[in-house]
Amino acid sequence: MRGFRLLGFILFILVSACTSTTSKNSDPWENWNRKVFKFNKVMDESIARPITSGYKAVTPDFIETGVSNAFNNLRDIPTSFNNLLQGKPLDFLSDLSRFIVNTTLGIGGLWDPASSMNLEKHDEDFGQTLAKWGVADGPYMMIPFLGPSTLRDISAYPVDSKVDLINQIEHQLTRYEFVALELIDKRSALMQYEEQLESVSDEYSFIRDIYLQNRTYKVFDGEIPLDDNFDCEDDDEDCDF
Repeated sequence: MRGFRLLGFILFILVSACTSTTSKNSDPWENWNRKVFKFNKVMDESIARPITSGYKAVTPDFIETGVSNAFNNLRDIPTSFNNLLQGKPLDFLSDLSRFIVNTTLGIGGLWDPASSMNLEKHDEDFGQTLAKWGVADGPYMMIPFLGPSTLRDISAYPVDSKVDLINQIEHQLTRYEFVALELIDKRSALMQYEEQLESVSDEYSFIRDIYLQNRTYKVFDGEIPLDDNFDCEDDDEDCDF
């Protein structure tokens, strides 16, 4: 426990040392990031996408939905944990209640009765928590196999991994099977956006900008201050994300 606290403190200092980035200087390591992006794309096209396509081809839609619901249910625990760290007690109770309801009435989260009970679902991780505590994004990073991130968000990964319920599974083979299925489920969710990328002239820049804008949107819970809006003109009365 002492070592884990020390690691967290070192990571916090490391990220805090990075000055806040703007949209014009968010990617100082672009040359390296583009190389990693090309590597990830090759891995995706040769391994991840074919496996996911096969999964979708043989798996009935209702089972796909159940798998997605189950993983979303597991993510409610880390979300509730981060809501507590961010000082959001009502959101904490909502997500914790969702987990309890869906795990019991929803049979392990395969169904989502909590939504019909108007229990709001949130999406929080430790990177967003660090942002709430005033830690700057730091440079944009493209991580091998993992994809887009920032120095702050990748530094938060050890904490996110620690509170991930799948990582608490003691049987190693079972844990790896769940991790693999979760990755396939995440990749499956991204397939609906592939057509949009076909018309993009610079796929790398497009994904980077979308990621950074989405993270800002999540950090501010959709209520982005005017100074932090993207693509807003001086004469706009209202700029939406």
